[in-house]
Amino acid sequence: MKYEILYSEAFPIVKFYLQRGEKIKAESDAMVGMSATVDVEGKMEGGILQGIARKLLAGESMFFQELTAQRGNGEILIGHPLPGGILDLELDGSYGLIVQKDGYLASTQGIQVDTHVQNLSRGFLSGEGFFILKVTGRGTVFISSYGVIHPVNLDDGEEYIIDNGHLVAWPDYMDYKIEKASSGWVSSMTSGEGLVCRFRGPGTVLIQTRNPDSFQAWIRSMIPK
Repeated sequence: MKYEILYSEAFPIVKFYLQRGEKIKAESDAMVGMSATVDVEGKMEGGILQGIARKLLAGESMFFQELTAQRGNGEILIGHPLPGGILDLELDGSYGLIVQKDGYLASTQGIQVDTHVQNLSRGFLSGEGFFILKVTGRGTVFISSYGVIHPVNLDDGEEYIIDNGHLVAWPDYMDYKIEKASSGWVSSMTSGEGLVCRFRGPGTVLIQTRNPDSFQAWIRSMIPK
C-alpha cells in the first residue's frame, strides 16, 4: 500500500493511496478526509471483550475505524489530536511492539492490536497503568506522539534511563524495569523526575520530546481557582 507522511515538521498527517478492496485500520476519530469511494466502519478488535478491555483497562477507545476502498481507488487522510509527530514502522512478525496509551494511530492489514498486561510492579509504578497496548503481525504501524519522536538505539547490554512520561513504544523483547530517579525517594521527588524506566539493549526505544502530563499540569496551573 502506498502512503506518505505530510508536514512531518509540524502537525503531520498520513495520506494513504488505496487500490480498490484495500483497507486500513485507525484509532477512533483519526480520519481527517477521504475519497467518496471509501467507506468507514466502526470495528471492535477481537470482539466485545477486547473492546471493553481497551476502554476500561487501557483507557483507549472501544472501537477502531476500518476504512475500505469499496467502489474504486481512493485516498485517506489520517491525523491525531496532539501537536506531535507520526512515525511509520514495519513489522515482520518476528516480534511485537509495546505502545503507550494514545500512541497507536493506524496500521495496514495484517496488524493486530491487543491489550497487554504489565506485571504488578511495572503497572503500579510506571504511570501507564497495568494495561498497555501490544501491536503484532506483519505490516506497517503508525505511531503518534506529543512532540517529535526520537529513537534511542541501544547495543547489547547497554542501559539507558528514560522518564516515564516520554515513552512512546519499544520492542516486546527488550528488558526494562521501573526505578527511582535518584538514590532516595525524597531526592527523586524534589528533582521533579520521580520514577524512570531503565532499559537494557539490544533494541530501540521510541520517546517523545514533550510530556503530555506535564503540559496538562501547566494548563491546570493557568486556570484561576
